[in-house]
Amino acid sequence: MTIDQAGVPEARPGPAFPEHEARVDALRQQLSAISGETTIRLAKRTSNLFRSRTAANHPGLDVSGFGHVLRVDPGTRTADVEGMVTYEQLVDATLPHGLMPLVVPQLKTITLGGAVTGLGIESSSFRNGMPHESVLELEVLTGDGKIVVATPDNEHRALFHGFPNSYGTLGYALRLRILLEPVKPFVRLRHVRHHDRGKFFEALGEICAKSEHDGEHVDFVDGTVFGPDELYLTLGTFTDTAPATSDYTWLDIYYRSIQRRETDHLTIRDYLWRWDTDWFWCSRAFGVQHRLPRLLLGRRLLRSSVYWKAVALDRRFRIAERLLKLRRLPPEETIVQDIEVPLGRAAEFLEFFEREIPISPVWICPLRQRPGGVRWPLYELDPEELYVNFGFWSSVPLDPGERDGVHNRMVEAEVTRLGGHKSLYSDSFYTEDEFWRLYNGDAYRELKRTYDPRERLLGLYEKCVRRR
Repeated sequence: MTIDQAGVPEARPGPAFPEHEARVDALRQQLSAISGETTIRLAKRTSNLFRSRTAANHPGLDVSGFGHVLRVDPGTRTADVEGMVTYEQLVDATLPHGLMPLVVPQLKTITLGGAVTGLGIESSSFRNGMPHESVLELEVLTGDGKIVVATPDNEHRALFHGFPNSYGTLGYALRLRILLEPVKPFVRLRHVRHHDRGKFFEALGEICAKSEHDGEHVDFVDGTVFGPDELYLTLGTFTDTAPATSDYTWLDIYYRSIQRRETDHLTIRDYLWRWDTDWFWCSRAFGVQHRLPRLLLGRRLLRSSVYWKAVALDRRFRIAERLLKLRRLPPEETIVQDIEVPLGRAAEFLEFFEREIPISPVWICPLRQRPGGVRWPLYELDPEELYVNFGFWSSVPLDPGERDGVHNRMVEAEVTRLGGHKSLYSDSFYTEDEFWRLYNGDAYRELKRTYDPRERLLGLYEKCVRRR
């Protein structure tokens, strides 16, 4: 593998994968059996999206077979992976080689294809950007039914660069070749408390600029805000040895340890999935942060995929809404969002959030685009800027007369005012003009005309913005 002058890995032809090609041929046959006038969708049993969706009554493409890690190459530090492979599968395949993906989103069942078309982030993002920035090659089933291979510099380079943040509205990733990086067996954690939001973000910027704190190298950075005067930066460093390791996959809860411990050690695998066991802190909504239910459930059921099924059940039968009515409590608005603003505006956003949105804790994660000057037109970041991601996932009561969505709309407006971005995996409330101004409608429409001219896939606005 070589790197060109812009810092972009050079894509080279890889080996053939006959079993994968057989699955692609079977998918072509599926597609040919679907009427040309029918909207195409994926027939998926699972999802990590949180936006409202209407039930579809037309047949979908069964892509469940595209769940194979095709190859891990320690020599080139690359992996060829099918689009429905989860990060849990991929990590299990790469760690035995002493390697991991450059960015591993926090939840085990996020798929590679989903993370690339819908973005992702984690504590290595201050040095490695987002998952799509480690992709060397994409094999895509496009909306017009063709299967194309897109690289940064071939005839489909516009699709390669426009695929991130398209959320499956231009096509579906069938295979991806991605870069990997070396790991060590353990990660040493330091939880550094701050009492002032301004100094917190100042320290965050300095650590990310130097990849160092108090003379110790830093490989991972994220943070947790429990209140206006209780903010923690969690700094992770690869290490070959550990005096002892903590276990947050069953009885102990990771986010609570942040307040109780100044230092900690985890195996690299447990570090990558430290947030999954309790879905960050959202498991408290299911009453499973007490010791007895954790004992009864065991490790197998304490994971994000199980909580997601409970959420889907609640949405289907409106259980929480009915319980609020029975208890004569006001209705609640769900606020499940990830946003990012430039570092220089982060304290301002947090001040707004603490004033207007009564949700705590809040997750903090810095990110910077990888060097090389690459443009990702549907989600453009300033390559010279460090951004701060805020993740908040809960609900707030509505005052009498308030419409559902009012708090989400406040967040959207503030993020726009501060020059930030909002991820589209959850409900959005933008007007159409506003949405296309923020997410580069001109570039998207050109890609849509090229790769889905008959509009057999939903459009990005139709798919991502909540209709009321």
